[in-house]
Amino acid sequence: MSHHSSLFDSYSIRRVRPPKNKIGTSAKHDSAITHVMGTATYVDDITKPQGTLHLAVGKSSHAHARILGMDLSAVREADGVVDVLSFKDLPAQTDIGAVFDGEPLMVNDITEYVGQTLFVVVATSHRAAKKAATKAVVEYEPLPAVLSIDKALEQELFVRPSHFMKRGDAATALESAPIRIEGHIHMRGQEHFYLEGQVSYVVPCDDGGLEVYTSSQHPSEVQQLVAEVTDLPFHAVNTVVRRMGGGFGGKETQAAAWACLCGIVAKRHNAPVSMRLDRQDDMVVTGKRHEFANRYEVGLDESGRILGVDMQLAGLCGYAPDLSDAIVDRAMFHCDNAYYYPAARVAGHRCKTHTVSNTAYRGFGGPQGLMTAEYMMDHIAYTLGQDPLQVRLANLYQDGQSTHYGQTIEHFDLANIMTKLAADCDYDKRRQQIIAANKQAAAEGSDKRLGLALTPVKFGISFTVQTLNQAGALVHVYTDGSIHLNHGGTEMGQGLYIKIAQIVANEFDVDLDTVKVSATRTDKVPNTSPTAASSGTDINGKAAQNACLSIKARIVEFAAEHFEVSQEDIRFEQNHVYIGDKETLTFAEMIQLSYQNRISLSSTGYYKTPKIFYDRSKA
Repeated sequence: MSHHSSLFDSYSIRRVRPPKNKIGTSAKHDSAITHVMGTATYVDDITKPQGTLHLAVGKSSHAHARILGMDLSAVREADGVVDVLSFKDLPAQTDIGAVFDGEPLMVNDITEYVGQTLFVVVATSHRAAKKAATKAVVEYEPLPAVLSIDKALEQELFVRPSHFMKRGDAATALESAPIRIEGHIHMRGQEHFYLEGQVSYVVPCDDGGLEVYTSSQHPSEVQQLVAEVTDLPFHAVNTVVRRMGGGFGGKETQAAAWACLCGIVAKRHNAPVSMRLDRQDDMVVTGKRHEFANRYEVGLDESGRILGVDMQLAGLCGYAPDLSDAIVDRAMFHCDNAYYYPAARVAGHRCKTHTVSNTAYRGFGGPQGLMTAEYMMDHIAYTLGQDPLQVRLANLYQDGQSTHYGQTIEHFDLANIMTKLAADCDYDKRRQQIIAANKQAAAEGSDKRLGLALTPVKFGISFTVQTLNQAGALVHVYTDGSIHLNHGGTEMGQGLYIKIAQIVANEFDVDLDTVKVSATRTDKVPNTSPTAASSGTDINGKAAQNACLSIKARIVEFAAEHFEVSQEDIRFEQNHVYIGDKETLTFAEMIQLSYQNRISLSSTGYYKTPKIFYDRSKA
């Protein structure tokens, strides 16, 4: 093989340097400059051809009513109107429930929240469609509306069956406890208020399929629902998500309806169709963070240690299931926060109300569960006259204990972290200063008080539904050494694309700018999970790494045979490939050589989160 030595002699004397923007270093967002310049393309910025149709919805003005009649003649005759569709015009599947049925694309006869879609206007402009929608004459028969958690609990009105988690005998533990405390906490909802509202744009293809551009955290679900409502196979619908102007959970399921409406009209008229919700519509017709009304009863010994807990968590879900089953489950998983309940009974209710269906929102029920635990800890401290931090430290989990749903606690460092933080910030000294200052304020008749808190959080990073804890990726290495990456995660401003690009660059030990990430597309990586549950980087990053390892393994096997060295002697380092002490090739040269020798330089990657399960039937 001596001719190889002479061929590659010159490479060994090249100056090598560490790759730029390695993992662990700060890299700017891949769209940072275009964001600042205002040139980043969002769905509504896509240049639309002449003849593009625009949609607006006619909305119900009653929370719960029977539709006795709809006169849409004035809507049809309005300027710019091309078509008007109601429930009877839907061509195929009419329910777009994400997990469970119960979310009709349009109202058939009963409306269940203010703002529910009664009909869709198709017009030559967004403005014309919006103006025409206001001209409908709708006759309602109002029905009794349930609008609060208390009313729903009273009537046992639920969107899904209640769920219960039990450990030990909570009732006996409470009865025999020296001290018993009861309390409740009510948390209201919250609007996602993403900068980019809900929007979709669908283009019919010449083969009868549809290209769907959507601002969605879950491209595969949009693909599947659009296919079902238009009576197409999944492969005929391609969903594309380059970026979202924020999501926070509000675009996990609730971006789908608008894409479905666009898809139906695009197929019906064989024309491109655009739809965006103005903010005043978006905030009415899309769900929020779940309002929760939670109650607890806790039994304690004299030192403030918990002996037993009985807790009820009740989420205001709105009219349909959406993701409420998993959200209330997660509130139940987190209602211990960081504390050990020796005996526990936790009930979770999914309250049905005649309001828009609430949905995923950062934390996904976790905050509403752990806030209840923290509120209870303060209640214990004030009842016993103890320092709130000491009560928390006394009740923290210890390694080896298990949660009220049977998960063993491992690597639990909160006690060390909290003790060190308390020492670092002079907690005890500041607590005494605050007590003195508050006494003085009370004596002076002031209503101002000072406070101090040190609060732990234990939070689960994963999907509550086991199936969703999987991801795919696609990596191509081109013959100039540049790398193309596609994965199932979506970019909503959180920097996911650049993080996964860093993972790919890291595997080959090359500069970050050699890696390009393209829009998330269902025709490149299929059956993707939503970008949610704080898992986007974890699962998609591991899938991308898996693809890189497959390509590397092929290159290493080829190089070992080609240069007559062992595979262990081949190293990818600092934009180069080292063949033992024989040769040094740049990464691009190694790729070119591999290609010339017919080595595949493309691979899919896959990852499923290990050690994750929940037997719901046994809780």
